[in-house]
Amino acid sequence: MELNKRIDMLDYLRGFALMGIILVNIIPLLSVKLPAPHTINSSYWRFLYLFVEGRFYTIFTFLFGVGFYIFITRANAKGRNGFVLFLRRIAALFIIGLVHVQFHPGEALTVYAICGLFILPFYNVNKMVNLVFGTVLLMILGIVSFKLFMVFPLMLLGIAAGQYRVFENLRQHWKTTAIFTGVMFLLSTSALMYQYQFIPVVFGNGSEGDYQETQHFLNIGITIGPIISAFYMGLMILLLQFPLVQKVLSPLKSYGRMALTNYISQTVFILLAGKMLHLFNHITYVQSLYLCLAIYFVQLIFSTIWLRFFRFGPLEWMWRVVTYFEIPPLKKSTKT
Repeated sequence: MELNKRIDMLDYLRGFALMGIILVNIIPLLSVKLPAPHTINSSYWRFLYLFVEGRFYTIFTFLFGVGFYIFITRANAKGRNGFVLFLRRIAALFIIGLVHVQFHPGEALTVYAICGLFILPFYNVNKMVNLVFGTVLLMILGIVSFKLFMVFPLMLLGIAAGQYRVFENLRQHWKTTAIFTGVMFLLSTSALMYQYQFIPVVFGNGSEGDYQETQHFLNIGITIGPIISAFYMGLMILLLQFPLVQKVLSPLKSYGRMALTNYISQTVFILLAGKMLHLFNHITYVQSLYLCLAIYFVQLIFSTIWLRFFRFGPLEWMWRVVTYFEIPPLKKSTKT
């Protein structure tokens, strides 16, 4: 692989994942109340927990594993110690996460940093071992609905994807990607039809039975999440083989290139809106969607404009400084 060439597909997928993550994260951040049955808000609740929750964080976590492998490989190829650089990188991520978690309980960065330590030894493990072990462990943890612990095997599968050079060779293997996506579509359809049978009428705020019914529905969603995530990724990869789609979705690529900045600023925007507009405990599920759409609009435009003039997002630049103990130029060169 070229040492400094970005893999655009990864940026598109990161941006795509971020757009799904905010839809779920906004709910606890603004203490959105559970909806009444048979309302448009209850319909949106069902949509979230059928098609969003447990689907997009899975993609983002998998991509962290891919990025982990590419980062160390490229650092080593440049004659640097990739393991040392990665340790600095996750140490910085952990500190950012510690600050972020004060405002967003349950955020992912500290978990990613800790899991980064555990996946480090697997960099040199055989790719088939990583693939099989990651798949089996993910299936086991998915069946028992251990969402937090699923982070590790998802990252491990990301490492395996990096070892197999999946994202460098997509154009040569588009038929394989199409078959994979078709299989995942059939599995996702079956899985969602199964989960749909257990949709609760009252969303866990009634009797003990209502709560258990809701929890069972949510646990099924966690179990089938990776299957639907795989379909989403496969579909996005296929669509992005068309130049027109790439052009239309180019703001998404910028959004993904600034994933850390945009992930943190999502929380900032949500909490500012909650404070200024008095939304805490007073916003509905559908209204939370409108706020997310407004945040998309601002962040997509900002990311696109920022990267026209600068090489990295603001937090990405700071992260790079700590990782390399160097101060890289932030502004793009004006030389032609």
